[in-house]
Amino acid sequence: MSWILRVATVGFVSGLLFGTVAQGQAESKAKSGDAARGKTLFARNCASCHGPQGKGDGYRLLGPDPANLTSPSTTKKSDAALLKTIHDGKPNMPPWKVHLSENQSRDVLAYVRTLAK
Repeated sequence: MSWILRVATVGFVSGLLFGTVAQGQAESKAKSGDAARGKTLFARNCASCHGPQGKGDGYRLLGPDPANLTSPSTTKKSDAALLKTIHDGKPNMPPWKVHLSENQSRDVLAYVRTLAK
């Protein structure tokens, strides 16, 4: 009878471990965003100023030029810093938190991260 308890315990622990790993992978993917969805959002909301390839060569307003998202100064920034910029805006950049959900912002960030590659 003790072997049944051992098998059941191993199965239970394995299920917990698998569930935790799967949940961690799903959360990691959700936190990292989807670059394909981000590309569509970027084209719709960001490319007019940052340019279609994110080089900062889009429409210019008075004041600072749009950031070149492929430059080392941008690529070295943390995800948190870039998400803050997306959410809060900058001079001549509107805050996107009123137009994009948290997940959409992460999708845009995931796409921006592909631009310098």
